[in-house]
Amino acid sequence: MEISYQILADVVLLIHSLFVVFIIIALFLTIVGGFRQWLWIRNRCFRVLHLVGVGVVVVQSCFGILCPLTTLEMWLRSQTAARQYGGSFIHYWFERFLYYNAPEWVFTVVYTAFSLLVINTWVRFPPQKSSRTERHST
Repeated sequence: MEISYQILADVVLLIHSLFVVFIIIALFLTIVGGFRQWLWIRNRCFRVLHLVGVGVVVVQSCFGILCPLTTLEMWLRSQTAARQYGGSFIHYWFERFLYYNAPEWVFTVVYTAFSLLVINTWVRFPPQKSSRTERHST
């Protein structure tokens, strides 16, 4: 059974959307959880994944690199008759859903400001050291 390029493109779009949701919701939950003293928001793996994800977005934006997921999705769509879009994933969806067209530098500023908030949560609500580190230090 052959999977169509359209279905694969939609799967990549779904994964990309889930990544964006993770990045946004993780910051919100980290802030709320920090103030409410939820222990799970201090999970080092969760926090590192979030920080790396945000860092990748900022670096791509600063250097004008199109996200690999966007590139893959557009390539998959080019293999079908489906319409492609130009620019970044976020830029496209902001324009499409919010009718807001901004230059790429605006998104770079927003991503950078967002990353500063994420870094601030590392200072304000630092992740826990792993239990292995704690065992060796005693």
